[in-house]
Amino acid sequence: MSDEEAKTLQGIITIAQTLLLKERETAPITPALIAEKVEVASSLVAPGGGVDTAAAVRELIRRFSHWIGQDSTLVDDEGHVPWLVAARKRDWRYWQRYQGWLERKLSAAAVEGLDKSTDKILGLLEDPTREGSWDRRGLVVGHVQSGKTGNYSGLVCKAADAGYKIVIVLAGLHNNLRSQTQIRLEEGFLGYETSAAGDAVKLIGVGELDSDAEIRPNCATNRSNNGDFNTKVAQHYAISPEQRPWLFVVKKNKTVLERLLKWIRNHVADAVDATTGRRFVSNLPLLLIDDEADHASVDTGEQLFNPDGTPDDEHEPKAINSRIRKILHAFAKSAYVGYTATPFANIFIHRRNATSEEGPDLFPQSFIINLAAPSNYVGPARVFGLRTPDGRSGGLPLTRDVSDHVDGTGTAGWMPPKHNKEHVPLHAGLDQMPPSLREAVGAFVLACTARELRGQGDQHSSMLVHVTRFNLVQREVHRQVDAIVTRMRQKISRRVDHEAVVAELEALWRNDFEPTSAEIAESVPEPEGPPPMPSWEEILAALPEILSDIDVKMINGTAKDALDYAEERPKGLKVIAIGGDKLARGLTLEGLCVSYFVRTSKMYDTLMQMGRWFGYRPGYIDLCRLYTTADLTEWFGHIADASEELREEFDAMAASGAAPKDYGLKVQSHPVLMVTSPLKMRSAQPLFLSYSGSLVQTVAMHKDAARLRSNLAATDRLLSSMGPPTTKGPVRERDETPDEWRRSFLWEHVGSEAVLDFLAGYSTPAKAFRANSAVISDFVKKMNQVGELTSWTVVLLAEGQGRKPYKFPCGLELETLPSRGDRGVEGTYSIGVLTDPADEAIDMGRTEWARALEMTLAEWKPDPARNRVTPPKRPGGLKIRDVRGLGCPGIAPAPERGVLLLYPLAPEGAGADVLEYWKDPIIAFAISFPSSVTGVKVEYRVDHLLWETEYGQAD
Repeated sequence: MSDEEAKTLQGIITIAQTLLLKERETAPITPALIAEKVEVASSLVAPGGGVDTAAAVRELIRRFSHWIGQDSTLVDDEGHVPWLVAARKRDWRYWQRYQGWLERKLSAAAVEGLDKSTDKILGLLEDPTREGSWDRRGLVVGHVQSGKTGNYSGLVCKAADAGYKIVIVLAGLHNNLRSQTQIRLEEGFLGYETSAAGDAVKLIGVGELDSDAEIRPNCATNRSNNGDFNTKVAQHYAISPEQRPWLFVVKKNKTVLERLLKWIRNHVADAVDATTGRRFVSNLPLLLIDDEADHASVDTGEQLFNPDGTPDDEHEPKAINSRIRKILHAFAKSAYVGYTATPFANIFIHRRNATSEEGPDLFPQSFIINLAAPSNYVGPARVFGLRTPDGRSGGLPLTRDVSDHVDGTGTAGWMPPKHNKEHVPLHAGLDQMPPSLREAVGAFVLACTARELRGQGDQHSSMLVHVTRFNLVQREVHRQVDAIVTRMRQKISRRVDHEAVVAELEALWRNDFEPTSAEIAESVPEPEGPPPMPSWEEILAALPEILSDIDVKMINGTAKDALDYAEERPKGLKVIAIGGDKLARGLTLEGLCVSYFVRTSKMYDTLMQMGRWFGYRPGYIDLCRLYTTADLTEWFGHIADASEELREEFDAMAASGAAPKDYGLKVQSHPVLMVTSPLKMRSAQPLFLSYSGSLVQTVAMHKDAARLRSNLAATDRLLSSMGPPTTKGPVRERDETPDEWRRSFLWEHVGSEAVLDFLAGYSTPAKAFRANSAVISDFVKKMNQVGELTSWTVVLLAEGQGRKPYKFPCGLELETLPSRGDRGVEGTYSIGVLTDPADEAIDMGRTEWARALEMTLAEWKPDPARNRVTPPKRPGGLKIRDVRGLGCPGIAPAPERGVLLLYPLAPEGAGADVLEYWKDPIIAFAISFPSSVTGVKVEYRVDHLLWETEYGQAD
């Protein structure tokens, strides 16, 4: 499709969408109505015909099928004066043109959702015309690659309309990310391209809709790679309250921020603090937006390092945190809004940290907003699914296992987990990449070709290769990848010695792409129907042209290559991007189709940020691939679950009217967050954790016979001490069909001494960061001191499929053993999930269970990014624990009631190697802790050396 044809098609879509929006109030939007309006629009834009109106119809069906869940908000209104009403928005022009520009590209639902969301955020800031001094601090939590930049671009437009005069956007640590953010804000807010000369080069984005010079914002930075804030240029700027708003897009860099701070104090400040002599700005309201707010802005004491291993003083968090705070403190009227997908470092900021020079720390004391994602967002829960006792379910078949990047020992080879900057990537002793990377490059070539044949050739396509943080090693990888692409291009274009390459690609197409696309079309049906699947013959014919368009680029601190997606060209960019930390955070890879990812970090926030493959993939999700290790797939699945758990906690607190400080206190003691950098958790001090209101389960067990034997013995002692079970085969009445555990045994009113003896005798692996028997035991003892967790329900769950009996030494006989398959994580017997959803409520009668379900439904709201589409039919675990520990109308609280669930797992699940020496059950356990208001916590000390060995360095 030519550039002119693409513009014509876009014009048809825009007009047809406008016509459909007018009719939406009176008639349902059907495919037939969409086709009718497309014909009307086509007759206006292209009366001569010759336009693929079917593509316009498909795009509009997709847009009008989107929906967005509701945002959740924690607010502290202390000192805040509500101000944003409809009358204030009547003459807003920055927002109006941004809205019009968005409607060209996005669904009406997405634009409406962004309008509501940015109204909410702006309304929680202060009225910029309000007299006196004020300071608002907030945090917006989105999903990775879900459109946070679009959200804060809308907020900038509305803030400028409302009267904020200075807008500073902190855009990552690197020049190319700052430049990319500058370009996005030029399109969405400024309306013109910026240049190093400081003049408006040409109108772009919103400027094409409204180019009135009267509202043209000023900008102190430009889009060039070194277009950051510069004092020499800034000397000529004069800012006064009457002028149009000023935009600054700057890096989180000590020198740049110091430069900006000095300029504000010397050229903008108009008042002096009588007590301290500090110069400040009294008359200009400031909005400071902190993109990737958990990275470098937080004073963690954590030192970042250059790729060559030397300390990077420019990116030292203490210095950056200090200067951000000083800039905010230099304004009498200031608003700070952080944006991130991984807010945990921000939650650990001390709320009372304040100095006379810097003001308060960056804790989001005023509000935290959890953004819901649109229904077409593809996030961790959709890629990896959610855990069930039978493994993960609901995920997409896009992951491909990588194991050939290391040799048989796992410590050497092409790209071993531990390597230095001098590492030479060799596979099988030769200067070549492993077969898995060769296949991934082939998959990218095929994805680009299929997108071209689907009419998406004018859109960008990218591949990510993220295997090392060292620039020198990246250079070697770049050379190898470039060589393979060049050879593929030469052989196929010239049709010389090309048979083997063509056969390789055909096998990949027929054995992988065709069946995967068919599976996704069935499991994730597109509202406009499945995208057309080209034949192999069509792919083969288009390959030479596609290969000639593919560039291989290295993206890091020293590379000259840059990803300029904004540059005009008739075709979309097709690029294989090889890099490290620059590709790990913030930098958007447009049209990301294939990722090859073997970095070793297992920290929650680092991994989430590295997952650049999450986002929007309209019309080509079936062509996307993620090549990674089984270990990392396991961890991504784990963090998808952890993220869901934390968002549920957030939703519950939002529904109860809690403030950000309440969530901060809750999250700081939450054991799931031990998968974030201990430095970001300020763990130079011990961590203090609470298990109240949480479910803990052993998903990793020892494999060695000695520990398996001692764990079985601890279980036998517990069974013996409790005497005969209260119930065999418990049955619980539910709303529809009862829950039954016909082969299981239940004991009631078991004293905590017996449970503590079991925990003392049970050994959990050192890497089981959450289900740590020693820490759990300490917690139970502390709760006993305040009269809680004193009376336990203990259940031995034996609901297996097979009929393998087992008799404990104490005499208790089981008809069968439950089974859980090993996930293949080295060193332990690791499973996906232990508990069945029904198990946690085994101690609850129908009334308690129904009340927990009622409370779950009251707080439930759809969120496609979290696989939440249909309302649940069972109560959520959090509400089960709330009803048990806190009670509810008609049900008294019982915080003394702990629930210990014992699972004697069939040893076959651990694998053939374990069966050679172990034939008895492998004991796993889960504990459902009732919610509590006591605030009891237990100390947990982090061994930093062990932590780094297991989870990798913080990025």
